Amino acid sequence: MNFDVTALLSTVIERKASDIHIIVGMPPTLRIQGVLTPLPEYGEVRAEQASTFVQTILSPVQREEYGHNKELDFSFRFGDAARFRVNVYYQKGTPAANMRLIPAVVPTINDLRLPSILHNLTQLRQGLVLCTGPTGHGKSSTLSAIIEEINQSRSLHIVTVEDPIEFVYTPKRSIISQRELHSDTHSWDVALRSVLREDPDVVLVGEMRDYETMAAAITVAETGHLVLATLHTNSASQTIDRIVDVFPEHQQSQIRMQLSNSLEVVLSQRLIPTLQGTRVPATEILLGNSAVRNTIREGKSHQIDNIIQTSSELGMMTLETSLAYWVKNGTISMETAKEYALRPAELVRLVQGTL
Repeated sequence: MNFDVTALLSTVIERKASDIHIIVGMPPTLRIQGVLTPLPEYGEVRAEQASTFVQTILSPVQREEYGHNKELDFSFRFGDAARFRVNVYYQKGTPAANMRLIPAVVPTINDLRLPSILHNLTQLRQGLVLCTGPTGHGKSSTLSAIIEEINQSRSLHIVTVEDPIEFVYTPKRSIISQRELHSDTHSWDVALRSVLREDPDVVLVGEMRDYETMAAAITVAETGHLVLATLHTNSASQTIDRIVDVFPEHQQSQIRMQLSNSLEVVLSQRLIPTLQGTRVPATEILLGNSAVRNTIREGKSHQIDNIIQTSSELGMMTLETSLAYWVKNGTISMETAKEYALRPAELVRLVQGTL
């Protein structure tokens, strides 16, 4: 079968895949509903095919950067049909690529089957909202849904800093400035330092990666802005520890104080395979109430799990509560739920009892 960009990316769209992998020695491989699915009809990718594929999707400037750095993140527009978030890299001395399909339409909170409490987040005026979880589990989609609801309901200036830009928003009630690393700014920390001079109301940080990014995001939130960001952690308590531990020891007391004052929500999520062959989000929700703020200030993040478990009436939710909901309504199997649970015994208790 003809091995070209148009044919392969058309297949991604037709098969409703989330990703395509191009790796020498293997057939092109799609990820569909979380499952890797090879395309054997294309045969194993040869080195010259991988090189041609990668060179086709790179601009001259990107080719130079890729050759120098051996890896590159960027976005790629496939005509009017779709956009992709792309990472090109080398493996065993040969070019390789992953391309993630970005839906043309920004999803809504309801489309994503997220908890209804997320609608409340769109009314926040300031503070830090963190969406956490492993790569490929819908963090960007969740924050995009929140941004889009703000866009539709409030007259604000929304500034995004992304690597690369994923969802492209159409301004409705809000105005939106979308900045991409490398093409619109040289670095995360420079972009976040300058954002305060851009009259923002809402700032989306694609990922809090390091000390500089975290410090800048917390400062922006502290100064009266709503900041939404992602982080690769597995739970709310781990998120607090990860942020604090990034800072030098002599600054950790101060950062706990700043974080306790600015944190509004930590949403930790996983996409769970369903019995119907799709995926649904299981979520842990931590809200920044007075008990949580005191716990952060005092460096007692190990108590956060207990606060979540005893604060369901406020809208907080453990991952196990979310998993149990999907099990009890017949969406996912108990076996699958146990694979994703942090506390399997608690999951069993919730499924056997009353949520």
